[in-house]
Amino acid sequence: MLSVAVVGSGPSGVYTAQALLQQSLVPDVRVHVLDRLPTPYGLVRYGVAPDHEKIKSLQNSLRTVLEDERVTFVGNVGVGGAEGVSPARLAELYHAVVYCVGASADRPLAVPGESLPGSYSATRFVSWYSAHPDIGADPFALDARSAVVIGVGNVAVDVARILARGADELRTTDVPRAALSALEASRVRDVHIVGRRGPSQARFTTKELRELGALPGARVVVDPAELALDPAYAAADGLPGSLPLPAVVRRNLEVLRGWSAGGAGTGATGAGAAAAGPVRRIRLRFFLRPVELLERGGRVAGVRFARTAPDGAGGVLDTGAYEDVEAQLVLRAVGYRGVELPGLPFDPVRGTVPHAAGRVLRGGVASPGEYVAGWIKRGPTGVIGSNRSCAKETVASLLEDAPALTRRTAADDPLAVLREWGLRPVEWAGWLSIERAEAELGRSLGRGPVKIPDWAGLLAAARDENA
Repeated sequence: MLSVAVVGSGPSGVYTAQALLQQSLVPDVRVHVLDRLPTPYGLVRYGVAPDHEKIKSLQNSLRTVLEDERVTFVGNVGVGGAEGVSPARLAELYHAVVYCVGASADRPLAVPGESLPGSYSATRFVSWYSAHPDIGADPFALDARSAVVIGVGNVAVDVARILARGADELRTTDVPRAALSALEASRVRDVHIVGRRGPSQARFTTKELRELGALPGARVVVDPAELALDPAYAAADGLPGSLPLPAVVRRNLEVLRGWSAGGAGTGATGAGAAAAGPVRRIRLRFFLRPVELLERGGRVAGVRFARTAPDGAGGVLDTGAYEDVEAQLVLRAVGYRGVELPGLPFDPVRGTVPHAAGRVLRGGVASPGEYVAGWIKRGPTGVIGSNRSCAKETVASLLEDAPALTRRTAADDPLAVLREWGLRPVEWAGWLSIERAEAELGRSLGRGPVKIPDWAGLLAAARDENA
């Protein structure tokens, strides 16, 4: 038997487990999927916006893998931290360990004033409205009139959409009570989405972009002068002598062109707006680089931007002009970054674990039985589906090594050993108990399932024998 631990139960971890189940080279495989949280699914549960129900439904396919009799979900087991188990000790229990721990940190702006109250990472905001237990019920005071979201990717669009969406529209989702109450009382009326480069270099997908224009009670505003600064904007099929524009860029520019002209994509401002409350404006801004967060009364009061312009080589340069944008709430969404896992080698420049086709490298040499997959392997790139091929490559390397790996000793009952070491694993039955508790919480509020937002509540639900 080949005994494998997969650390992380998000898409990359579950796809790794799935690839191990589907291969035929080693017919007898046992997979334990470990997670620091008592809940599975990773970013699908805690990173996908609550109003994106189609994407969240991916949990159903991940669930099928985790319910396979050859797979055991082992939640509430940290790896590499002070209260968890070290990679060296974990390696004693399994023939192989695959680390699929993602990229949990956000990239800072590195500008003065970034640490002012009212300035947060978009990652923290997403975790708050997704009920991540590390954030808990820590409130975001949405008494700001104006919010600035720095970044032009899908995460930026997600947080802007949640800020601009009426609370009544989110009541049918699993958004936690505290977040729903705060969004219901929100005073935010202007949401600025700001990028330092032009619209042709924005990273959002057209579907996400169009959703902004479909929000009841919201109006999208785009400055045609900023669009015109982009050399690709006026060229429907690309610049002379250059490759054609990618299809997603062409579609994005078409949507932005319609909004800048005041077309049908400017949002609903009729009966739908009246039902949703005061009209909110979403302003898409380009060619603005943040240089400082401004302070008033000990809190963030705005963002000073340097006006940029294309440099002719795909980048931008400062023009010497500046613009201040009022904001009492600033969310940075400029990318994720991997975090070092104590006990594993780490490349601080790339934010990844050094590897060769998924094999962890220690001192440039493959470390027997240690592997990586997902963002900690390749960096925060691609979409959810990209993790499937990434996992398959890693599993192919593991299977090549399997004859040597299975000659090593593995624990007959790794969970029993973990308990001896003082850990309290939450298995699949515990997760099902959490699901029932969240369904009951939702029923008590007249809603569908509502997420439990704190560690104590999750662990109590997991161990409730009468649930």
